[in-house]
Amino acid sequence: MDFQITQENFSKALGNVARVASGRSTLPILSNVLITTKDNRVCIAATNLDIAIRQFVGAKVEKDGSLTIPARLAQEFVSNLPEGNVSIKQEDHKLHIDSGSYTSVINGTPADEFPVMPAIKDGNSWKLNAQEFKKALQQVVFAASTDETRPVLTGALFASVGGNLYVVATDSYRLAEKIVTKNTTKDSLLIPATAVSELLRIIDDTAEEVTVLYDDQQVLFTIGDTELVARLIEGQYPDYKKLIPKTFDVQATVEKAELVNIVKVSSLFARESAGSITLSVDQKAGEIRVRSVASQVGENTASASADTQGSGEITLNSRYLLDCLSAIEGEKVQIGFNGKLQPLVVCSPKHKDYIHIVMPLKS
Repeated sequence: MDFQITQENFSKALGNVARVASGRSTLPILSNVLITTKDNRVCIAATNLDIAIRQFVGAKVEKDGSLTIPARLAQEFVSNLPEGNVSIKQEDHKLHIDSGSYTSVINGTPADEFPVMPAIKDGNSWKLNAQEFKKALQQVVFAASTDETRPVLTGALFASVGGNLYVVATDSYRLAEKIVTKNTTKDSLLIPATAVSELLRIIDDTAEEVTVLYDDQQVLFTIGDTELVARLIEGQYPDYKKLIPKTFDVQATVEKAELVNIVKVSSLFARESAGSITLSVDQKAGEIRVRSVASQVGENTASASADTQGSGEITLNSRYLLDCLSAIEGEKVQIGFNGKLQPLVVCSPKHKDYIHIVMPLKS
């Protein structure tokens, strides 16, 4: 293997790929990136057996070849090289790297020890607007669970319902749902939230389109010259639609910034009680109140003017509510609930394609 590549392109590709390489695996080879050359392009790849990322980069290739080298070392080393061309030559299982006054040798491992990168030969596909898709994933993925004892909740659900593609995530304490685009297929994919987080990193602000190709076991996302492959999660996703009320006994519309402020202030007093706050809607006063009590510190009540229908209160986790409010678009938010034991539904009056549910705490 013998090629020349710009430091900027090489560093960006390693940055996109190297994080997937696992330094904690019992297989040492998984902490490496695979570098392969073919047809005047360099392919840089990494996998942890659940997720694989490939990045293709243009280069001046003198001789084809392949080798794996330590991911972390390669990424940190190349990112600190000066701008300009980097010359790379393979001799046996060593990679010789020259850039300006820098000359280095990185010991590698034969490419045939690297896991075979997964491929999808026959599958269905979607094409999505990259920036709309990225925004949808950002609004949803944080609600996925990290509890491996319930694997289906550690993923984001991509489901076609009524001609729309929905992206959904829940940890059973809160749920986020976003309508991404029109979609006439009837398939549902359950994609690991870890893969979605990696996908968010590689969809940059210049990306225009994301192609989604999938079969029964895995999904491939293609964004420009970058590919991400992930294993689908097996299992039945909860019928979350049953959680979403059609009507509300208590509703309020309030300026989002004001609600964020009063929840933040109250959350300071809620640290003792695992973030527990009580949100009240007072129709007569035309306001929302948020109260928290800390037996050792004191208590706090803050209010904001609101357009209200009905009166009632509900006890919530302040962090979940703040996460929700930070994800919602628009200057105003609308909340609704049916008693203190029923879920709180939050949305934007102007952006009905996104809703968030926060389950109540027992008060």
